Amino acid sequence: MQRLTEVTGVVLAGGRGSRMGGSDKGLALLNGQPLFQHVLNALRLQVGDVVISANRNLEIYQRSGAPVIQDSMSDYQGPLAGMLAVIEQTESEWLLFCPCDTPNIPEDLASRLWQARENAPATWVNDGQRDHPSVALLHRSLCLPLTEYLHAGERRVMQFLLSTGGHAVSFDGLADCFTNINTLDELSRWQKKG
Repeated sequence: MQRLTEVTGVVLAGGRGSRMGGSDKGLALLNGQPLFQHVLNALRLQVGDVVISANRNLEIYQRSGAPVIQDSMSDYQGPLAGMLAVIEQTESEWLLFCPCDTPNIPEDLASRLWQARENAPATWVNDGQRDHPSVALLHRSLCLPLTEYLHAGERRVMQFLLSTGGHAVSFDGLADCFTNINTLDELSRWQKKG
């Protein structure tokens, strides 16, 4: 599969981990490897560069060899704050964002979102049943509208993406590929799968 060298892959690992008892979700082990590493490895095969959006345990994330970017806004403002910080601090025209808790992303994720983008500044995944707005390809031209959206107190990812004129891309039948591991119980069930 051809890598999209014009795209930077981003692992979103900057959350509070509140549903994991406050622990850093990206560092939770799945089959002996941190969750974020599963996503990072999958993205590395699909795009030119990779970075990690994280707000704690920075030295652990840095050991992966990928640059680590912290939110420019304080107090864990959600995925959009991580997206904004990465857009601000990288040179890439296009960025593919993926949460650290989706370890099973498909190997053609980047190429399918890229090919379906048409003239839109954003595309995101729909698995046939629901949208996954945090698994999204964004153009850097969204930096200013995203800044304004966050400074207005908004945090809803789906609402922002819809406001950009972007669109969902169908990954019908691949719901398992975009399942989030949010709790320790879910992590335990996934261990059994692997």
